[in-house]
Amino acid sequence: MPHVITQSCCSDGSCVYACPVNCIHPSPDEPGFATAEMLYIDPVACVDCGACVSACPVGAIAPDTRLEPEQLPFIELNAAFYPKPEGKLPPTSKLAPVIDAPLVAPRSGGPLTVAIVGSGPAAMYAADELLTQRGVRVNVFERLPTPYGLVRAGVAPDHQSTKRVTRLFDRIARLPGFSFYLNVDVGTDVTHADLLAHHHAVLYAVGAPNDRRLDIDGMGRPGTGTATEVVAWINGHPEFTDLPVDLSHERVVIVGNGNVALDVARILTTEPDALARTDISDHALVALRSSKVTEVVIAARRGPAHSAFTLPELIGLTSKCDVVLDETDHELVIRDLATVTDPLTRNKLEILSKLGHGSTPATRPRIRLAYQLTPSRVLGDQRAHGVEFTVTGTVEVRRIDAGLVLTSIGYRGKAIRDLPFDDSAAVVPNDGGRVIDPASGEAVRGSYVAGWIKRGPTGFIGTNKSCAGETVHNLVADYNAGALADPVSRPAALDKLVRSRRPDVIDAAGWSAIDDAEIARGGERRPRDKFTTVQAMLAAAAAAPAPSMRERMRERMLAGLRR
Repeated sequence: MPHVITQSCCSDGSCVYACPVNCIHPSPDEPGFATAEMLYIDPVACVDCGACVSACPVGAIAPDTRLEPEQLPFIELNAAFYPKPEGKLPPTSKLAPVIDAPLVAPRSGGPLTVAIVGSGPAAMYAADELLTQRGVRVNVFERLPTPYGLVRAGVAPDHQSTKRVTRLFDRIARLPGFSFYLNVDVGTDVTHADLLAHHHAVLYAVGAPNDRRLDIDGMGRPGTGTATEVVAWINGHPEFTDLPVDLSHERVVIVGNGNVALDVARILTTEPDALARTDISDHALVALRSSKVTEVVIAARRGPAHSAFTLPELIGLTSKCDVVLDETDHELVIRDLATVTDPLTRNKLEILSKLGHGSTPATRPRIRLAYQLTPSRVLGDQRAHGVEFTVTGTVEVRRIDAGLVLTSIGYRGKAIRDLPFDDSAAVVPNDGGRVIDPASGEAVRGSYVAGWIKRGPTGFIGTNKSCAGETVHNLVADYNAGALADPVSRPAALDKLVRSRRPDVIDAAGWSAIDDAEIARGGERRPRDKFTTVQAMLAAAAAAPAPSMRERMRERMLAGLRR
């Protein structure tokens, strides 16, 4: 009874290190790890010990006999990763080395203290790596009242298994030495210089918050937007609560066919009663109940072989939704199947070749995948009425009517105040996470990056674990070498400074109160009912019980030791 990795795989590699027989690949030390769409268990080598199940933070692993019907394709997918004869590991494989935690050398000035800006996966994995050492202090700053970044606001609500990684983050946040400073905007409330005055180093894990924009006529008028914005609206992000999402037309067009496009299309065509059992925002659920959308068209410039969505997401989509292709696109799939040799791409094409035809009458809202369509302009004067495309590489024009036009063509990093920025790559220039001054080629003292702002918008949730680990190892090496100056202010002064600048800062107790209140609001039917305004979050945080006398005395004692 071998175990199987399924769709919700986050690729953080925890299962690799837990496996006693090295049957999970690619491992973090192998070349394909950083770009792998998921990890795979060798069904012959697996000894059915279950260690990987316990290690997986998102519940993506199960015995092959306990899979749901829609998960059965992952049995073959796991086995297909391994070359014949079965059981032989890839040539580059070896027993995956467990990377040692960075050893912090004690210094007389006090413990290593690090500020982490951002609270998404890269930030939390970095905090976890730092806190493997006793005495280290980590202060996590987040501009929103709630933590965890895109896991909270960017993962589709029907992917609750993926959101389970927040349980790991909750455990990290409870580690000794960890503190939250939520609802604090670094760059406005406190500056980079402020943080350096109170820490040995500042590590930015702020992601890539901007969408890449499609530069065609008509984008920006009413009825247009981005898929990322709609996902945030669906998830109840407080900055997108009032996003105008018009679902009064029978068709929506999404330009770009990555996983986010699939997420939006799936939500827009899913039965609202099924979504009512998730943590979808109330305003989105109300809108979906009155939606007139019967078709979502996902349009891509290139052919089927270059589809940007991952194979696991395609398997998940086709098992839950009505997905079709027009006849011309079926022909493109067959053409690509005749020439493509890459196994992963062939698997995608084989699934696409079995999809229904768009000419068949629809019995429920459906998704249509369309290929070789290059957008040229958004139709409509006062608001969007559709999109005009050219068939890629030709002058043939095609028009698709729609009441909502969304783009999903990637993310882009945003410049950070007081740090250099590579506008072309949209990342902070760095060497292994050390921020580099392009003018001098030298490292910027005490400044580090991890996650998408470091490497660009690539990889998956778990990819940030190895990315953050690299940065933390270099940060600790710099600390041990004496390259990081000691803070000029005492630890207690940081809290005083932040509260003077941002009186409504939220700490770990405040976040716990928000979390508990949302879960209670969800009742037995939903995992949580989210607050969608900052005011409501602040009110819930204010209800957190005041620390006991014992807790206050303990904190004062720790503060004295840190001095």
